[in-house]
Amino acid sequence: MHSVLARVKSLLIASHFGPTVLVVTLSFCISISQFSPTGATLVAIAIFMGQLVVGWSNEVIDYPLDVLARRVQKPLVSQDLKVDSLKKLIPVALIGALVLSLASPLGLIGTSLHMLGILSATFYNIKLKSTILSPLPYAISFGALPWAIFLAAGRTPPLWLYLGIVLFALSFHFLNVLKDLEWDIQQGILGLPQRIGKRKSIIVSVVLALLGVVVLLIQSPFGI
Repeated sequence: MHSVLARVKSLLIASHFGPTVLVVTLSFCISISQFSPTGATLVAIAIFMGQLVVGWSNEVIDYPLDVLARRVQKPLVSQDLKVDSLKKLIPVALIGALVLSLASPLGLIGTSLHMLGILSATFYNIKLKSTILSPLPYAISFGALPWAIFLAAGRTPPLWLYLGIVLFALSFHFLNVLKDLEWDIQQGILGLPQRIGKRKSIIVSVVLALLGVVVLLIQSPFGI
C-alpha cells in the first residue's frame, strides 16, 4: 500500500501538481457557472487528465536536461519513476482526456478546444519553449479553456474573463522560468524570457499581471 501511494505521489509531482491544481480548479469554477455540479466535476476531471498529458510529456522530454542540471526533486531524476513507464502512461492519459471530455458537457466542440489546448501545450514542451514564440502556447492553451466551456454551453465567454486568463497565464510564463533561467540559457532553452533576461522578464510579468487585475476590475457588472 505504501509503495502504491508513493507511486501516485510521484505521478502527481511529475504532472506539475501546483499548476495542475490551479488549472483544474479554474476549469471547475468556470464550469459550475454553466453546468450542473456533476457536469462541472466531469469537466474538471477531463481537464485533469489533459494536464497529466502535458506535465508527464514535459518530464519525459526534459529528462536528459534535468539529469544534467541535477534536478533531483523531479521523480524521473530521483528514479522514483522510470522514463519508459511514464511514456506508456501518456497515451493512456490522452485517451482518458478525450473520452471524459466527450462524456462531459463539453461535447464535441468543447472537446475539440480541449484537445487544441493539450496540443498547444505539448508543442511548447517539444519545441516552442526554446523559441521566441514561447508565450504563444500559454495564450492558446489557457485561452482555449473558457471558450471550450462557454461554447459547449451555447454561449460566448465574456471578454474580460478570456483576456484576464490569458494575461495571467502569460505573466506566469515569464515568472515561472526565472528559477531555472541561467541553467536554461546554458542548456540552449532560449524562450522569450531567457532572451530578454531576468530583469525584463520580471517587469513584463508584473505588467501583464497588473493588466490582468485591471481587466478583472473593469469586468462586466452582470458577471459571467
